[in-house]
Amino acid sequence: MNTFVLGTDHSADTLTVPHQLDAPFDADVYDDIVAELCTVLLSLLSRRDRRLRAEQYLRGLLATPGRKSIRNIAAHLGGPAVEQSLQHFISSSVWDWRPLRMALADYLEQTATPQAWVIRPIHIPKAGKHSVGVDQHFAPHLGQVFHGQQALGVWLASTELSAPVNWRMILPEPWINDPERREQAEVPEGLRAESAEECAVSAVVQMAQGWNIPRRPVLLDLRRDRISTATGRLTAGGVHFVARVSPSCRMAVADPALPGYRAGSLAVQRILELIKGMRVPVAWRDAAHGNTMRTTMAATVPVTLPGPAGTRSRRLLLLGEWTSPAQPPSQLWVTDMTHLSVGALLRIAKLNGRVEEDFARIGDRAGLRDFVGRSFRGWHRHMTMASMAHTAIALGAAA
Repeated sequence: MNTFVLGTDHSADTLTVPHQLDAPFDADVYDDIVAELCTVLLSLLSRRDRRLRAEQYLRGLLATPGRKSIRNIAAHLGGPAVEQSLQHFISSSVWDWRPLRMALADYLEQTATPQAWVIRPIHIPKAGKHSVGVDQHFAPHLGQVFHGQQALGVWLASTELSAPVNWRMILPEPWINDPERREQAEVPEGLRAESAEECAVSAVVQMAQGWNIPRRPVLLDLRRDRISTATGRLTAGGVHFVARVSPSCRMAVADPALPGYRAGSLAVQRILELIKGMRVPVAWRDAAHGNTMRTTMAATVPVTLPGPAGTRSRRLLLLGEWTSPAQPPSQLWVTDMTHLSVGALLRIAKLNGRVEEDFARIGDRAGLRDFVGRSFRGWHRHMTMASMAHTAIALGAAA
């Protein structure tokens, strides 16, 4: 089954721990940031009443304790009348979420200087069967099947902070092929069933080609997918990548001066074991432990990856990291950025830790898993507003 798993610890994405009951958000601390976000982003909404509802919803996400459902937000802000207006704003209105996402990405470019786009999956358990995208999904990092929604977020990440700016829901076959389900959830025409790999690549290529922001390398996990197809689409879309790969993935050493050159196709773990004498210490920041500096051993080696049928092999760089010098490499990646040093590449790869840490401490507080409703468009509007809330918290914490 195709899936993406960034990093080795998705403790924040557990399916067994109850929803975090966080303390009310201290709006005063972040009021300037929230006001600026409202001024810059919500001005894109053409109608004044929508701008007012959007600011109300954003502040409700930040201030409401516990689950950020529309009902709970309305109860915190004012009651049934507020609930009806917010429900209409999220689920029934016609405003387009995409310009707000583009503007949010541009805002982060101006304020946070991201170094990479990081793909992170999100698993959202659901008890019922009517919410858009709900089905039986396998969560590989948990080793279990769950009932709910599966989505992918594209996060802009630096060593200091990260925030999601784009979302894709993985729609299973039943939601694509059942006209009644599509109509009830208002799934747009033209959408087809996609694997997690196809969703991720489509999301970043869309950003690279249609969003007016600098292109950053994308960090993603391809341990369970066809590397040549995914990386070929990224290259064709003008997106550089650092992709985590399985130790058993097979490639060929591309440098005649290195061990293994004449051995043909080898498992990448074996390639790195052959050149471990080239390892060097690399310092990087550990986001999970207060951005403290850590040093591990790493090495790179030029390799060739067979392309899809009918295409030429491509020259890439294989990157390995050793957390224990006496053991095999603990993590392995491939990249098309062959001009970068081993240190620069490992520090990009470690940005997944920044995303994991920020999702764990901010994601539920911003409501990233809290949409209650059936609508495909409603889910995307909620996720856009929750991404703004996440950005406000992240920027405030960094400040």
